[in-house]
Amino acid sequence: MSSVFGVFKRVYAAFISPPRSLNAEDNDASPPLKIGIIGAAAIAPPALVLPAISHPEVELYAVAARDISRAENFAKKHGFKKWYGGKDGYQELLDDPAIDIIYNPLPNGLHYEWTMKALAAGKHVLLEKPSGNTAEETRRMFSLADQKGLVLLEAFHYKFHPAIQRVRAIIDSGELGAIKEVNATLAIPKGAIGNDDIRMNYDIGGGAMMDCGCYPLSCVRYLTSRNPSAVISATAMRFSRDPRIDTGTTANLTFASLKPGEEPVRSTIKCDLAIPPRWGFIPRWPEVSVRAVCERGSIEMFNFVMPTIYHYITVRPDGGAPRTEKAYTFEGGKGEEWWSTYRYQLEAFVDKVKGRTPQTWMSPEDSIANMEWIEKIYEESGLGSRPQSTYVYPTA
Repeated sequence: MSSVFGVFKRVYAAFISPPRSLNAEDNDASPPLKIGIIGAAAIAPPALVLPAISHPEVELYAVAARDISRAENFAKKHGFKKWYGGKDGYQELLDDPAIDIIYNPLPNGLHYEWTMKALAAGKHVLLEKPSGNTAEETRRMFSLADQKGLVLLEAFHYKFHPAIQRVRAIIDSGELGAIKEVNATLAIPKGAIGNDDIRMNYDIGGGAMMDCGCYPLSCVRYLTSRNPSAVISATAMRFSRDPRIDTGTTANLTFASLKPGEEPVRSTIKCDLAIPPRWGFIPRWPEVSVRAVCERGSIEMFNFVMPTIYHYITVRPDGGAPRTEKAYTFEGGKGEEWWSTYRYQLEAFVDKVKGRTPQTWMSPEDSIANMEWIEKIYEESGLGSRPQSTYVYPTA
C-alpha cells in the first residue's frame, strides 16, 4: 500500500501540481532566466513547464506557435507572460531581448533550422531529442553554440536521474565483472500513436528509430561507456502508408572490448510505436527496460525512461542472493524523491548556464555519436537517413 501511495505522491508532485518555488527575484538573488518555447508542443508541459514551476532560477516567459490563438491559450493556461504567433511568430520570439533560454520541441526536421536561429540570436538552447535529422546537423549546431559561447543541450532527460546512474555505478564498480551483453527496449502499445502523428511523417524526420529508438541506443552506449563498433543487423517494420517510415526497428550491435582478450560486447536494441494487443484484443503495457549480462551476474532496470513514476533495479550476482534497489535521489546531492527526469535535467541545464558544474552532463560528442549510429542503423535496415534540412545558415 505504501508503494502505491508513493507512486501517487510522486506523480502528483512531478506531473500534476509541483510545489511552486520562490522566484529568484523574490530572494534578492540574480534575476531568473527567462524561458521561451518555440511551438506549443504536447511534450512541453511535462518536459519543461512543470519542472520550471519548482525551479527558483527560471521564469516561464513566452511561447510561440504558428496559430496565435493556440499560443495565447497555451500561455494563459501555463502562466507565460507573452505569446507570439503567425508566420513570423517563432522569429519574433527569438528576437525578444528579454529571453535567455529557448526550449525547442519542434518536429525533428525543424530542430536544425530553429536551433541555429536561436543560437544566432544569442539564446541558450534546450533541444528535444533526437538533436537533428542527421549527425551533420548535430555537429553544426554544437559548433555554432561553441563559437557563440552558449549552452546547447540535447534533452536526454533519463540520464540525469539517479536511477540509471545507479545502474551504471554498479556496472562500473566491477561487482558483477566485465559487461558481456546489454539489451534495451522502448515500445508502446498500438493505438497510442495515430497514423497522422508527426512521428509518421518522413519529411519532418519521422520514424520509430528517431523517436523511441534513440533512447535504447543512448542507454546501451551509456552503460557500456563506449560507442558501438558495428551494426551487425537491423530490421525495420515499415509503415503501410509510407514505407520510408519505420513503425519499429530491431538492431543488433557490437561494442569493442576494452581489454585484450575480452570478447566484444553484444547488444540488441528494440523500439516499437505499435505493439500489437495480446491475442488480438488485450492491450499491452509499454515495454521500457534495460538488462546487462556481466561475467559474474546480471543487472536489469525496469522503466529507465520515466523512473520517477516507478522503477526497480534487480541485481543478480552469480552464486549470491538477488537484490532489488530503487534510486529517486542522490545521496548528499540535489533533488527530491518526486523530481522527474526532466526536473533533474533542468537543474543541470541551469547550473551550466549559470557557470556552475552540473551533477551530470551530456557532451556534444555524445549527441553527435548517437545521431551517427541512428543513421547507421537506418542504413543497415535499408531505410536510409532522414532528409537533411534545407536551411542554410548565413555565414556572411
